[in-house]
Formats: sequence, C-alpha cells, structure tokens
Amino acid sequence: MQLRILVWAAIALGMTSLQVHGEKPAAEPFGKTKDGAPVELYTLTNEMGMVAKVMTRGATLVQLHVPDRQGRMADVILGFDDVSGYESEANQYFGCTVGRVCNRIAKGRFTLNGQEYVLAVNNGPNHLHGGVERSLDKVVWEARAYENDQGQGVTFSYTSPDGEEGYPGNLTVKATYFLPRDKNNLVLRYSATTDKATPVNLTNHAYFNLAGHGSPSVLEHRLRINADRYTPVDDTLIPTGEIASVEGTPLDFRQARRIGARIKQLIDTPTLGYDHNYVLNDPEPDQRMRLAAVLTDMESGRQLRIMTTEPGVQFYSGNFLHGQVGKGGKVYAHQSACCLETQHFPDSVNHPNFPSIILNPGQEYRSQTMWFFRTVPPAGQEKNE
Repeated sequence: MQLRILVWAAIALGMTSLQVHGEKPAAEPFGKTKDGAPVELYTLTNEMGMVAKVMTRGATLVQLHVPDRQGRMADVILGFDDVSGYESEANQYFGCTVGRVCNRIAKGRFTLNGQEYVLAVNNGPNHLHGGVERSLDKVVWEARAYENDQGQGVTFSYTSPDGEEGYPGNLTVKATYFLPRDKNNLVLRYSATTDKATPVNLTNHAYFNLAGHGSPSVLEHRLRINADRYTPVDDTLIPTGEIASVEGTPLDFRQARRIGARIKQLIDTPTLGYDHNYVLNDPEPDQRMRLAAVLTDMESGRQLRIMTTEPGVQFYSGNFLHGQVGKGGKVYAHQSACCLETQHFPDSVNHPNFPSIILNPGQEYRSQTMWFFRTVPPAGQEKNE
C-alpha cells in the first residue's frame, strides 16, 4: 500500500517569516508525572484576546478561550488543572494528541509487508488510540516555542522507538499548535517520518462545549458535518468495510441540526449515541482543505468551523463522560461535550479499500487541521451556515 500524501493548506501559517516580533511563549511548571518527569505548560495569546494553553505531556491542548457574541471569554474545552488529572482515570483523552494510530484497530492486529504485528487490546476486543502505557498521549514531548510576524506557536517533538506499543519503526513525530496574531483561529499540524514501514494516523481529541467547559449538555448545540457518507461498524465499533449513505439515518448532519434531535435512536445501539466516522466530501475545486464540520452554540453565539486535509472526522457525543471533576472544579456530565476528530478512517490498516495510513521510509506524513472561531447572531437572525 502507498501512503496517501496529504497536501498542506495554501496558508502555511507560522512556517515562514520566523523573525521575532515579541517574546515567545514561556514555559511554566504544570506538575510532574508519576515517574517524576517535569511537565511544562505554554500559553499562546493573540490580539483578539484568544488564549490557548498547551502542555508537553501528550502534546495536549489544556485550555482554549474564545469570545461569545458579547465579547465575553470562556474556556470551551474539557481538561484538568494539572498533570495529575491527566494521569488519572477521570481523563478520557481530553485535548491530547492521539496515536501512533488513533481510533480502533480490530483485535489489535495488522499485517504489514508479510509480518503480523500484535498490539495492546484496550477497548473491548480491539486496540484504541495507540495503546496503554506509551501511546503518544501519555509521553512527555520536547517543546520549542516561537513567535513570528503572524502569531505564536509551539512545536512538540517525540521519537517513538521501534516496537513501542507494538508498532514497527522509529517514528519521529512533530505536533504544532499555532495561534494567528489577528484571527480567532487555531492551527494544528502534524508531521512524521520513519525508518521502517508503519501505520500512522494522528488526531487531536479535544472535547468541545462552546457554552464553556462544565456546561451541563452539548445536545442543544447545532452541528453540520460535510459528509454524504460514513463507515458502518460492527458491534465492537470496527468498520465493516462498507461506505454507506447518511441519508435517512440519524447520522445525517448535511444540514445543521441539534445534536440531541435524534440521538435517542442510537442510545440502544453499540455506539450508545454518536461515535461514528464520517467520510468527508471532497474539497472545493479552489481549496486544498476539506470542510469537516460546523458546530454552533446559539445561546452564546460561538461557532466553530473545522477545515482539514484529512479524509474523515469522528463525531463523538461524550457518551462515556460520567460527572468527573475537571478544571476549576467544573463537573463534566454525560454528553456535556463532543469531539470532532479529523483523521483517516478507523481500522484503515486492515481495509485496503480505505485511504492508506502506511508511512514508508523516505516519505513524510503531513496533516493539518484549522479551527476557525466566530460568532453568529441570536436565533431567528442567523444566516445560513
């Protein structure tokens, strides 16, 4: 199989004009891991008042403050106040970089170049989100903060050794968060190289509630997903290999709908709500990135528009949130936040008809996702999304 080389967006924010225009984001202590490794937190700010905080454990997005239609700021993602929370059982991949392979691999097995590889089984009978002890969300990355004429960023780097969590090859990974100076956008970029053929599928696992983290429900948010098709799954949430139409199903978000409008139809299914991979429609002819989704909280007016180079997005409605206590003592109730994880399809390594996730020596994996925040008028005054 050959890697489907992803093309960078035409706007490669933060990659050029590296002259310094101010002090680069400084590191501050965020606690130590159970093994005693220090973890650092970096704060990105811009002229619009937007704030993003990222830490070295798991190249994780810890806070994301954006304005409502009145200009009032709120942190719109779930998380914890220090690294101990992220190492606790209350953490459900909040804000982290997930890999080497995000989502599920059937029975924790795949065959590559005639050799079978066996991975940890940590989600029923399947492998989930890169493993148990040394998946990318659980290791401490090196960080390089910078500021240029376009904004502020942090690039995290980590080399996963051959055999870590069962995966082949020494994989060098970079994850960059970039906050433009004069826009309410956050750019996420991933890149990777290897010395041995290996699967790679990276994503960020942020949980969003645009009313602010700790708000009681996300089910009143309106969601549009730019996908005519999805990948049906078996009872263990592994794709069957079919690519099916969303038409006539509760998965149809081609027009903006309330997340909770039809979720009851899925409660008694294996997904327990929404936990589905959508096959994104092709980008517009003049664009190199696909529109993935538009998420809107009409009460606050906050809206998130997601563009990506990835072919899919996993929509998850927070079905396993259970009232754990997060940042500032806020309670994260069942279905009080949702994830929109841009990615290649689940179990792609075992489905030759899916876009390939195999990275070979001499190739470079590249992926980019952009989160655009804006505000919309009150209900009844909004224009089409």
